[in-house]
Amino acid sequence: MGLLSFFVTLLAAGLSLSAIMAAAWRVQRSTGNSGWIDVFWTFGTGATAVAVALLPLTSIAWPQPRQIFVAALAGLWSWRLGWHILVRTRTTSDDPRYRDLMVQWGADAPAKLFWQLQIQAAVGLLLAGSVMLAAQNPAPFLRTLDILGVTVLLAGIIGESLADRQLRQFKHDPANRGKICDVGLWRWSRHPNYFFEWLCWLAYPIIAIDLSGNNPLGPLALLAPLAMYWILVHVSGIPPLEAHMARTRGQAFDDYRSRTSAFFPLPPRARSRTG
Repeated sequence: MGLLSFFVTLLAAGLSLSAIMAAAWRVQRSTGNSGWIDVFWTFGTGATAVAVALLPLTSIAWPQPRQIFVAALAGLWSWRLGWHILVRTRTTSDDPRYRDLMVQWGADAPAKLFWQLQIQAAVGLLLAGSVMLAAQNPAPFLRTLDILGVTVLLAGIIGESLADRQLRQFKHDPANRGKICDVGLWRWSRHPNYFFEWLCWLAYPIIAIDLSGNNPLGPLALLAPLAMYWILVHVSGIPPLEAHMARTRGQAFDDYRSRTSAFFPLPPRARSRTG
């Protein structure tokens, strides 16, 4: 895969994601429900990742087994997470993270939200690029690193699905109204769903990197997990959600925060603030 074809493909993918997130902005403005933003982002990023994974960037016209396999992994991630967010959005009126942001922005909220979503399109492009680098690795298919990468990705999807299910079951129990979910994976991490989402994106650099040096662009795929960690832990994941929880749950959330790791799963008895 040459540099020119790589960047031309990224440019086309970036324009597509920009249009998708502009559509998400329009839907939010018309419905008032910002939850649709993440639905658009997840399905849009997944569709873009599948497309660039399958795109023939060499003299071989048809997608090769590695491309098909990596595209299937990206599609599985997008379908699982996108469907989960879609179901949640249909049963809620808004996403508190976006709602709090728009309150802070005041009269400038529509314009600022539009550009916020364009930044999210750029993040989606970075993730799709990591998928493309994994799919275009010229190394023989199904190496040890490929198997390791698939294992990591499946662990991420399964772990995130389990965390989402545990939280959903906790919330559906009337006895837990107003309480903090601290059962199952949520005893080990305040945000196990974010941790396992990050784990999914750690898989693609493992698949993309060729230790023999035949895929020189492969290490660029490391930008995906690095960006996701920064975003989830320091930008639009944990900070706004925990600010909302602190306002609405008070001392109960402070107690939970004092005994539970923020991101990386750790035994509850470990008082570390890791992550």
